[in-house]
Amino acid sequence: LVAAVDAGLVDLVASRLPADGLGIDVTIGDARAALTRIPPGTADLLVLDVFAGARTPAHLTSAEFLSAAAAVLAPGGVYAANVADGGELRFARTQVAAALARFADVAVVAAPAILHGRGFGNLVLLGSAQHLPVDELTRRAAADPFPARVLTGTDVRRLAGAATAPADRTARPSPEPPPGFFGRPPDQNEL
Repeated sequence: LVAAVDAGLVDLVASRLPADGLGIDVTIGDARAALTRIPPGTADLLVLDVFAGARTPAHLTSAEFLSAAAAVLAPGGVYAANVADGGELRFARTQVAAALARFADVAVVAAPAILHGRGFGNLVLLGSAQHLPVDELTRRAAADPFPARVLTGTDVRRLAGAATAPADRTARPSPEPPPGFFGRPPDQNEL
């Protein structure tokens, strides 16, 4: 099941990458609302890769959202979130804290430069009630043309630090990427 709020994007993707007969259902609507239509304990994998413009909306970054996402996972199911951040990783740290509060096993996959605050980019946050396949993830991440590190256990807790999981009332969208991040030169107003 794919939930997308942008009907025009869904039409464009369907015209370029038809998925007829592949068992992929697409629904137009908000990702959090779509979770309410999934029976509890039935999803093997839930991927959060949602951006409004260049930011993940606040209502998809809260502890309550993460609890709703975890509730639809089957035993051994995995939650995977694309988390965009940079610099001191303040936003990413809150997302890791939320995952640590909800899942028995949490891992983060990211490029070393991002983890060390030397740029803006994506971290993949993984959570499960069961053990994640960390050895396989580590092997694949190291062999990738763009190698990444896999953080687990103490390293994940260290990344979260003193951050707390945001509640619905205090959640914020992910940070705005820096000017020029998507390859276009910054406008004069952005300088």
